Amino acid sequence: MAKIIFLVDDSATMLMSVKNTLEMAGYKVETAEDGVKAMAKLTAGLKPDLIITDINMPNMGGIELIKKARALPGFRFLPILTLTTESQQSRRDEGKQAGATGWLVKPVGGADLLKVIKQVLPGA
Repeated sequence: MAKIIFLVDDSATMLMSVKNTLEMAGYKVETAEDGVKAMAKLTAGLKPDLIITDINMPNMGGIELIKKARALPGFRFLPILTLTTESQQSRRDEGKQAGATGWLVKPVGGADLLKVIKQVLPGA
């Protein structure tokens, strides 16, 4: 069965581009445009194998999303990657403290993204 990757980004272009890359690699992809919509899907029962989130989004950013997702039952050890334009060490530290598994700085090539996914997602 295909692994489910939950992609959260306010950029329609990024969602489409990354979703295409992941689907061509055999993953099932769910998307949300911000943290509020992402949390609605998670609390409604979406159980992804991996979450990839942007940091800077309207309504609820990625750091807050990571903290809220980590508080949900069954999400404590779920891999969560950030995919963002933010590269400052202070932001990376903030992400790590919130519970991010990894930090990727845009732009990330498809092959590089898939390589990181295979590292954090057992059996991917």
